[in-house]
Amino acid sequence: MKRTLVMELKELQNGFAKPGRVVYIGVRPQRREPVKVLDQVVAIEARGLEGDRYKNSGIRQVTFIQAEHLKDVASFLGRSSVEPELTRRNIVVEGINLLALKGKQFSIGEAVFQYSGECHPCSRMEENLGTGGYNAMRGHGGITAKVIQGGLIKTGDEVIAI
Repeated sequence: MKRTLVMELKELQNGFAKPGRVVYIGVRPQRREPVKVLDQVVAIEARGLEGDRYKNSGIRQVTFIQAEHLKDVASFLGRSSVEPELTRRNIVVEGINLLALKGKQFSIGEAVFQYSGECHPCSRMEENLGTGGYNAMRGHGGITAKVIQGGLIKTGDEVIAI
């Protein structure tokens, strides 16, 4: 009986209704510099995104956040919206639960990523989003990932668990 439940759980964890989609790409060239919004970027194997200051940063090579969570954060702050660059995340996706990618690899365009952890907010969120920004982001900060296979990523590309 236990084996059957474990197999069912694994099957459930591998089932996604549909692929997600990239809706925003941004890189942070230097500390405290504005985020550069891009239509496409090259992911470099074992390093990160071309032009991003966190390139070569171990397990936190690329940061992701869900568009759905940006709406939640805006709601917590009493705003109609939150611009993605304020969160300083690299890639915004919609239509897929990023936390469901834990322990998995996923592809976007030509690149393949490995989930490497949650992306918790830092004190910069209070500065960027105003009073309460840090707490608004808690539980909604997205994930970090390593680049397993490099390649071109474009806005509109599908996010597929593999």
